[in-house]
Amino acid sequence: MKIIKIFFSLSMVLQTIYANEILKIQSANPFGFKNIIDGLDDEKKQTVEGVLKYPQGNGPFPVVVGLAGSNNWSEHHLDYMELYRDAGIATLELQSFASRGVTSTVGSQISVTTAMMILDAYRSLEALSKNPKIDVNRAAITGWSLGGGVALYAGWKPLYQAITKEFTFAAHLSIYPPCLVEPLSIDFTSSPMHILIGEEDDWTPAIACEDLVPKMIASGANIGIEVYANSHHSFDKNASKKFHENAYSTTDCRFKMKDDGTILMNFLSLPMSTPLLQKIGLGLCAKRGTTTEGNLESRAKALKFAQEFMKNNLLQ
Repeated sequence: MKIIKIFFSLSMVLQTIYANEILKIQSANPFGFKNIIDGLDDEKKQTVEGVLKYPQGNGPFPVVVGLAGSNNWSEHHLDYMELYRDAGIATLELQSFASRGVTSTVGSQISVTTAMMILDAYRSLEALSKNPKIDVNRAAITGWSLGGGVALYAGWKPLYQAITKEFTFAAHLSIYPPCLVEPLSIDFTSSPMHILIGEEDDWTPAIACEDLVPKMIASGANIGIEVYANSHHSFDKNASKKFHENAYSTTDCRFKMKDDGTILMNFLSLPMSTPLLQKIGLGLCAKRGTTTEGNLESRAKALKFAQEFMKNNLLQ
């Protein structure tokens, strides 16, 4: 009996090990959206890895592609991904930071940019399309903070159509994203999109998303938003209140974006097309110092919503 138990335990461990795969993705390092739209072929190539995890069963499975925030992957991000697998959906944890030798972009935002991560996400669909266990036509994208911005702006048509004409995401879930950039042409995917954000977020303000979402709806986007009361940035962490003195508080920042992907400063509409110009643009509107704090009620609501959102859009 003891031998049988040991064999069973070993089998479970091996199943766990072999249920995970490292996916190799051929991406690049575009600094901004304009570098994707106007010059993607000129960008230096970059290999990015992703951790692909399967639910129980034989597949083919739908998949959720996840992108972390500025502090990279955290335990609360993985809680969502586990819930998706529990529902029968595979998950891909993109390692956009580690693949570039970066641990954090807090207070900088230039070593791994939103543009790089959006490209990683779409290149991952190309790689996943070659996997018989994945149904790439049922792929969703999600992310938190910086990754939430990736999930949001990955739905902007001029951007993703410059990357691929073959692959799209069936759903976009953005969790406390920076909604700071308003395209002059608000032309987003028709796939379902949703934002979850805290009312008291002083890192990526809810009011910016509340301003942008109605404009997106008016232009034909299928997007909703949930603002959780008494909730800060990272409300879905099991963590007490913490002040981050080096992080950018972007409450007063709003930027316009031209059709070619050029993001313009509030000052004289100068382009934020280089790391220095971006630093200047943020310096004109952002302040240093942000707050994070977990909220158990909002966390429970967000986890429940996220699982149902993915089930409704990928399994039905």
